[in-house]
Parts: sequence; C-alpha cells; structure tokens
Amino acid sequence: MIDDFERLDDEPEGHKSGFVTVVGRPNVGKSTLINVVLGQKIAIVTPRPQTTRVRQLGILTEENYQMVFVDTPGIMQPRHKLDEFMVETAVTALNDADVVLWLVDGSEMPGPGDQSIAALFAELDENVQVVLGINKGDMLSVEQVLPHTEAYRALVPDANWILFSALRGNGRDELLQMLVNALPEGPRYFPADQVTDLYLRDIVAELIREQIMLQMRDEVPYGVAVQTEQYKERENGVTYIGANIFVERDSHKRILIGAKGAQLRQIGAAARHEIEAFLEGKVFLDLWVKVEPKWRRNERVLKRFGYSSAE
Repeated sequence: MIDDFERLDDEPEGHKSGFVTVVGRPNVGKSTLINVVLGQKIAIVTPRPQTTRVRQLGILTEENYQMVFVDTPGIMQPRHKLDEFMVETAVTALNDADVVLWLVDGSEMPGPGDQSIAALFAELDENVQVVLGINKGDMLSVEQVLPHTEAYRALVPDANWILFSALRGNGRDELLQMLVNALPEGPRYFPADQVTDLYLRDIVAELIREQIMLQMRDEVPYGVAVQTEQYKERENGVTYIGANIFVERDSHKRILIGAKGAQLRQIGAAARHEIEAFLEGKVFLDLWVKVEPKWRRNERVLKRFGYSSAE
C-alpha cells in the first residue's frame, strides 16, 4: 500500500481511495473490464493471450471515491525473459494492493494455473481484501453455474465473490460496488481528470501493437515490440507519429510488410483510426519494421524496449 499522499482536492468526509490490483490468467478479461468501467479505452484488448505486457493504471474518480485499477499481464508459465518479466510484474503488483480483484474465466473449470494464483494470496498482508470476479457468466449454461462457481470459491473460501459479465454488463455494477466497499478511507492520489499513468507515446505504441496482434497470424504477434520514436503536433493540427516495429526474424519482417507493403498499410490504417479516436484529432502515422533477433530472450534489449525488471 502507498502512504504519505497529500490531498489533491477537497474531498467529502469518508472519502475512499485505494489500489485495486487485477490479476488472473491470460485472456480472462482484465483489460476489457477496466476499459468498460472507465468508459474509455486505455488498455489494448485482443483475443490472443499475453496482450497486456506491462503494469498500467486505470483511474476511476467519483465524488466519494477514487479507485486505481492496476492492470497486470496474465500469469502463466514463462517460456523466455519477456514472459518472466510479465509474470514478475503481475506478482509484484500484489504488494501495493489495497484490494485484489482475482478475475477468472467462469466458462471453464479452474486448472493448475488458477490454483497457483490462488496460492499467492496466502502471502498478502492481512488487511488486503481479495474479491473473486467470475467473468464470462453469460457463457455458462444453467447446469454449469453451480459446479463452476463452487470450484473457484473453494480456492479462496474467505473472499467475497460474484458471477458477472464484463462485456454484457450482467453483475458489473454489483462488482464495482463490492470493490468500493472494500476500499479504505483516504485522499485522492491523482487529479480527478487523470485516467491512466501511461504517456501518450506509450499508448500510441500499444494501439499499433494491438492491430498487429489482431491482424497477424501464428508466432509473429508475440515476437513484436513497438516504440514511438517521434511525436510532434504540427501547426496544421495534424499529429505526426513515427514508430518502429521490431520483429525477431527477417521472415517475420516480410510477412508484416506484405506484398508491396499491403499488410503494413492495412495495419497502419487501422492503428491510425484507433489513435485518432483516442487523441480526437488527425494523425499522420509513419511505420518502419526492423529486425532485432531473439529480443524476447535478451535482457539488455528488453530493458531498451521498456520491459525492465519490476522494482
């Protein structure tokens, strides 16, 4: 938990605030839930696992509370240095939590990965509350509801829980109220109009990577990193953005660019649309594809790409 924040604004008596760390296996809906609750897109979402790579804050400010969601990478068995960084990021985020929201995929029965995550909660401070959010409740048949919910509840028998759907909204308001109830009293940690801690350059890079993950096949998306090299607001009102896309193999570069550059243009057009919606203005997007062999296994390159070890 984080202490010693000064009050940023006048707040009503009994004002609540705190950090809600959202953890779970890949693809259980962590980023989707945060985007929906905030009412705007701050985290990229794709059907592929391992979409989220870094810790990101989503800040929800209401009159009587400020809830700081900590979006984390999915916890899985690491295969290389990038995976190790992602898992470490998620586990370390538990240390700063006032509340832990454990999101699970209710359409499936719990497996070894869920059991490993539940075991982490035994190390939490006794004041940290765990809330079990059983997502994708709309995908359950009537016959599945009881066995699936009981199986997850058995892993965290003392936690408050709810079956809900992040996308369709069933139970979502009730989950949010459950989290508000679990927050301690305290001041706002961020200005009321701030919704995330990422810089615009970082969000732009993520929106580009999102389109690569949505449009590309097989191994290519997982071996991609994106860095925003230039971000300039021109006098004509157009924002110029130059970004490098790094891949691990020459063959991946050729696939990403496509015949006569067609694939890269398609990715650029879709990414530009998302960036313009986020910035609410016109964008000129310039993309370059470069090869950085085996970067996911190279600690030096990982650090250069912003995937340094969690503190």
